[in-house]
Amino acid sequence: MKNDKFSIRFPIFVTILSICLLILFIISFQIGSYPIEANVLLDVLLSKIMDIRVYWDSTVEKIIMDVRIPRIILGILVGGSLSVSGASYQTLFKNPMVSPDILGVSAGAGFGAALAMINSGTWAEIQISALLFGLLAVAIAYLISKVSGTSDITTFVLAGVIVSNFFNALLSVVKTYADTDSQLPSITFWLMGSLGKGDTEDLIRIVPIVFVCIAILFICRYYIDVLSTGDEEAMAMGINVNIIRTAVIICSTLMTVISVSICGTIGWVGLVIPHIARMFVGARYSRLLITSFLMGGFFLLLMDNIVRGVSTVQLPLGVLTSLVGTPVFAVLLIRSRRGKENA
Repeated sequence: MKNDKFSIRFPIFVTILSICLLILFIISFQIGSYPIEANVLLDVLLSKIMDIRVYWDSTVEKIIMDVRIPRIILGILVGGSLSVSGASYQTLFKNPMVSPDILGVSAGAGFGAALAMINSGTWAEIQISALLFGLLAVAIAYLISKVSGTSDITTFVLAGVIVSNFFNALLSVVKTYADTDSQLPSITFWLMGSLGKGDTEDLIRIVPIVFVCIAILFICRYYIDVLSTGDEEAMAMGINVNIIRTAVIICSTLMTVISVSICGTIGWVGLVIPHIARMFVGARYSRLLITSFLMGGFFLLLMDNIVRGVSTVQLPLGVLTSLVGTPVFAVLLIRSRRGKENA
């Protein structure tokens, strides 16, 4: 009965969530120091494919095309990517406490970005450095787990913890040598996360990676469902456990590292949102994948709108997600524990 309930609820919830995300997408253009009305937005977008008389100021079009659209779409993609990565890791590791940075991605990317900053790197060089070191961190964690002589998933996670602490230590060393007037504030602000510097080039980088990774996870969704019940059951059904597990780790890691390299460290999205999604659609990964992406995109875009709309001095996005995510996760944890006690 429980599965039937979720089966009926899933398409309804996804439809409602998609409509809410579309409404928030339109509203997001009206938030900021230069609000843009919906009809102007529509005409500007249609003018790219149709012959429409230009009645708006060129500044409006520049803000829409070069500032608002990249930032809004990045918010949806980054939030969705982090949420899907968290849901994938939690399903694969059978651990609800796992987050996208469990394998050292965020720590490695943070060190890479800081290293580029103290060497006066450009914004593109900072992003590339963060991307490379984030991938390097996961590669080192993988090598440690292999050298240990076991392919146990717990060993892989522990290796990720080791690598994460190592890169955090290196980050502290870099911050010690950073210039306190310019470099250190930049490093600190980047580590707290922001969509403020997102542009069209960032979209060009993130869209194909997210699209391919989501597509692969969607194709493997039923195999991942079976794998979540246990390796023995999956192998008994003829599923290649190592291939599916590797695909999940690679796709989730790529989505996380590209998100972190563009926007900095944004915590709690990949940990909290999958928990909320499970409350509405259940734990089946084939449903959780779509729901987590929509909820994660909606949540991060909403948080960014709050950041842009409430103050002239923008609060770092990662700080706001932590302020909201921490108490929400505490409530979910208490509710979960009480549910188990009453069961």
